[in-house]
Amino acid sequence: MKQPIAPRGCFVTGTDTEVGKTRISAALLRWCTDQGWRSAGFKPVAAGLEQVDDQWINADVQALRQASSVPLAEDEICPCQFRAACAPHLAAAQEGRVIDLDAVLHAARHLARKSDALVVEGVGGFVVPLDAQRDTADLAQALGLPVVLVVGLRLGCLNHAMLTAQSVQARGLRLAGWVGNTVDPAMPWKDDNFATLQKMLWTRHGAVALGHVPRLPDPSPQVILSHLDTAGLRQVFAQ
Repeated sequence: MKQPIAPRGCFVTGTDTEVGKTRISAALLRWCTDQGWRSAGFKPVAAGLEQVDDQWINADVQALRQASSVPLAEDEICPCQFRAACAPHLAAAQEGRVIDLDAVLHAARHLARKSDALVVEGVGGFVVPLDAQRDTADLAQALGLPVVLVVGLRLGCLNHAMLTAQSVQARGLRLAGWVGNTVDPAMPWKDDNFATLQKMLWTRHGAVALGHVPRLPDPSPQVILSHLDTAGLRQVFAQ
């Protein structure tokens, strides 16, 4: 395995889009800060901006900025931001731009030098196109960080989680841990599905369960962190 881009950190991916990657990433940043580390969030690509007070902003980028203990500009956290809320390569094409993977990696190295712990949030699922040849799995591989998988707990999550875990392993990356995040509170046999994932992901991939997050009225980093396992987090961020 290649040398990771940062001595301490993780790459947060998901079983799909809208499964809670940003909220889990913010909680991980909060935990890193609690350890006395300079923490920095990094989202290489963000597609979907809204105009607020004459500024185009991305809510995920804002959340990572607020959760980081290192003061960072928005373009440091996310060097590639696009207005359209769609697949990154399509959003880039609409603006006549391309996603420069080398520039993204340069930005990641910049943050790694400014921080003690780097939490990188991916885009959508693990394999999302960035251009005709490369995807977000290529990006994760280039970063070389251990992977944390956010599993959106809803019907179909078992298949999505195991396929993602296989893809992470195929890229030579370590699936360090996973979080079950409740997307559908009415999901039948939710606890049984979590237990199945806990057994399968540990047995097949050595990935520890980092927590089971319910649907929360206050999904702040501190509240989410109260549902995560600190011993497991120490394993993820072990140097």
